[in-house]
Amino acid sequence: MIHTLRLTFHASRIRIISIFHLPSSIRYASAVHLRKISIIGVGLLGGSIGLAVRRRKLARQTAGFVRRRASLKDCERAGAVDFATTDLLASVWDADLVILCTPLSQMRPVVERMLPALKPGAMVTDVGSVKASVVRELESLIQKAGAHFVGSHPMAGAEKTGVSAARADLFERTVCVVTPTRKTNRVALKKLKQFWSGVGSCVLELTPEVHDLLVSRSSHLPHIIAATLASQVLNPGQPKQQAALCANGFRDTTRIASGSPEMWRDIALANRGNLAKSLATFIADLEKFRRVLKKADAKAIATFFETAKLRRDHWCAGCASPSPE
Repeated sequence: MIHTLRLTFHASRIRIISIFHLPSSIRYASAVHLRKISIIGVGLLGGSIGLAVRRRKLARQTAGFVRRRASLKDCERAGAVDFATTDLLASVWDADLVILCTPLSQMRPVVERMLPALKPGAMVTDVGSVKASVVRELESLIQKAGAHFVGSHPMAGAEKTGVSAARADLFERTVCVVTPTRKTNRVALKKLKQFWSGVGSCVLELTPEVHDLLVSRSSHLPHIIAATLASQVLNPGQPKQQAALCANGFRDTTRIASGSPEMWRDIALANRGNLAKSLATFIADLEKFRRVLKKADAKAIATFFETAKLRRDHWCAGCASPSPE
């Protein structure tokens, strides 16, 4: 069973076509039984995909590509793949599905290297947090090789990195965005949606551009805010007692600042246009609050906090995702 929500983008607004409610139990897709899946980059997300695939028997074989030989033993200990290798072509050879789990800046060079081993008709996807640039760079390149590319973004993750942090249940009851285009092969799209449903996700279809706009607010902006707070408050120039006064609220608010700097550098650069606009709106809202604070406008200050609480409580009541992303 595939749970799907479709949105369209018209006249600068989003129109909801159909809405899903995450069920109390997910029925995994039974139609996805691939011969071989290749995971390029077996870290937190790649390792979690491998563990989920192996637990649910979605493929006869799961291969993993890693850059460093030292990572081979980590993959073996985690049990994330059937075999791991530093040979990119060997990992991709004869794969029905190739999943790119590398930082955004590495995706095109990796794809260019793996093309000779890419099987005609194979599906290729990624787990990147930015979609428009990835689709623009990879779709035609992979299509010319006789394979099919569809962008994906599973909305799951954690501040921890590496295959040792991987979990087989990471994608359960989370949303995975797929970003088909006019060039997308419909059969490949259907199979990919079945795959993400098979690891526990509910599938949401968006255009790459709408995806990037929405995540600039809900995912990328919060990371910038958390990183700014962590850098400012924990600056060594602050009084030595400052860190001691950072309790659970500060820890929870800044948790995502512990994410991979390499990954977040790539995300910020790839989605810089949308992120800059989201930052401008956020800064304007902060300035508005600063003005009412200086005026000691108790009514406006109360409304500020009441509105935020109401909106977040409403969102939490309908949020079934356990993902910390």
